[in-house]
Amino acid sequence: MAAYDLILKNGTVHLPSGPAEIDVGVVAGRIVALGSLRGDAGETIDCTGLDVLPGVIDTQVHFREPGLVHKEDLESGARAAVLGGVTAVFEMPNTKPNTDSADAIGDKLARAHHRMWCDHAFYVGATNHNAADLAELERLPGTAGVKIFMGASTGDLLVSEDARLAEVLASGHRRVAIHAEDEARMNARAGERIAGDAASHPVWRDDESALLATKRILGLARAARRRIHVLHVTTPAELALLGQNKDIASCEVTPQHLTLAGEEAYPRLGTLAQMNPPIRSGEHRDGLWKWLQQGVVDILGSDHAPHTLEEKSKPYPDSPSGMPGVQTLLPLMLNHVAEGRTTLQRVIDLTSAGPQRVFGIVGKGRIAVGYDADFSVVDLKARWTIEQDWLASRCGWSPFTGMSVTGRPVGTIVRGNRVMWDGALANAAIGEPIRFEAIDFG
Repeated sequence: MAAYDLILKNGTVHLPSGPAEIDVGVVAGRIVALGSLRGDAGETIDCTGLDVLPGVIDTQVHFREPGLVHKEDLESGARAAVLGGVTAVFEMPNTKPNTDSADAIGDKLARAHHRMWCDHAFYVGATNHNAADLAELERLPGTAGVKIFMGASTGDLLVSEDARLAEVLASGHRRVAIHAEDEARMNARAGERIAGDAASHPVWRDDESALLATKRILGLARAARRRIHVLHVTTPAELALLGQNKDIASCEVTPQHLTLAGEEAYPRLGTLAQMNPPIRSGEHRDGLWKWLQQGVVDILGSDHAPHTLEEKSKPYPDSPSGMPGVQTLLPLMLNHVAEGRTTLQRVIDLTSAGPQRVFGIVGKGRIAVGYDADFSVVDLKARWTIEQDWLASRCGWSPFTGMSVTGRPVGTIVRGNRVMWDGALANAAIGEPIRFEAIDFG
C-alpha cells in the first residue's frame, strides 16, 4: 500500500517561513508531510525548476450563472480559473435571479457540484428587503458572506441609502464585502458621460464617488461594530483612509487596476477597458502600488466580470462595464514580480494567506501539515504571450491578449487532485464548497 496518494518532488515549496527545497506528501486531499520524503506514492509529480505556491484563491468573480450564461457559466469560469492557476473562488450574487435567498444559494451549489473545476463559495446579495434574513443566510454552508452594492453596476442589486445600509450591517457577524461607489453622486454626474468616449467613464464615476462611499461605509460599519471588506479599490486616497481603519476594514485591489493606465488603455481598448469602478490614470495606478507596498492592501481579486464582444461593442455609455480576469490574475502578478514591482512572498500573501485571514477559510491559504493540498505550480522564468487560444472564458476575449509576460502557471492541484497541468485539464471537475470557521465552528 502506498504511503502517500501524491508526492510533489524537487520543487521550490513556499512555506509560511519562506521557500524551501523540499517534498510535499499528500494523503486523502490533505498535506501530511513536508521534507525529504521516502516511500511509495500513488502519483509523483516532478517539480524540478518549478515553484510550488499555496493555492491561489480569487475572492471576487462573476460567473454569470444562472440567467446570463451566454457570457459565462460556472463550468467555463472555473475552467478559466484553473487554467490560470487558481484553486478556489468566491462567486458574486448579481445573477438572474439574484443570489439573495437560501434557495438561490442552494441552486448555485447544486449547479456547481462537480461542474466547477475549483473549490468555491457564493456570496449572498444584500437588497433593500432581505436585511432581516442575512444573519441566517450568511451562515449557510458554501456561503462566502454578504455582498453590498452601494453603487449600481451589472444587475439590479443596490443598497444605497444609509438607513438601509445600517440595517444590513446590523444583521449578522461575518465580514461584509462592499462595492463602494456613491450612487447619488454618480446620478448627479451622469451628464459627464460623453457618447462614444469610454475615457469619460472615470470622469463620470470619479474619485470622489469612490472616496465618499468608502467614508460613508466606514462610518456605518463602525457604528454597527461590523467588519467590512472594500472591493476593487481604485484611488490612493481610499487606501490612505483604509490604512487608518484596519481594525474594522480590509481591502482589495485588482491586477487590472495595477496594470492598466487610462491614458493608454482607453485609446487602445475603448469599451473593453470599461469597468466599475473605472480604470483610472497612471498616477492612480502608481498610487495603488505605493499603498500595496506599504502593506495596506489585504487581497488581490480579479473582479472577473465577462460580457460578450457584441455587448462590449455597443457605443459608450450603452456598453456594459466589466472585463474577464480570473485566468490572467496570476500571470499578471508573476510578471509584476519579474519586473520588480513586488515580491513573490507578497503575491502569495495577497492571494492565499490574505483571503484565509480575512474570511476565516478552513484548511486553505498555506502549505502546512493538516491543510488542504491546494497548490499553484508556476514557472517563474517562462516568457510567453497571452494568446486568444489560451483563454477559456465563454466571453472569448481579454484586455491582456497579446501581452508578453514572464511567469506562467504550469499546474493547478485542488485537494491533491491534478486538475490542470501544462494547459491540459483532468478528466473530470472535482470542485467542492469552501468551508469557513464562522459556519463550521461558530
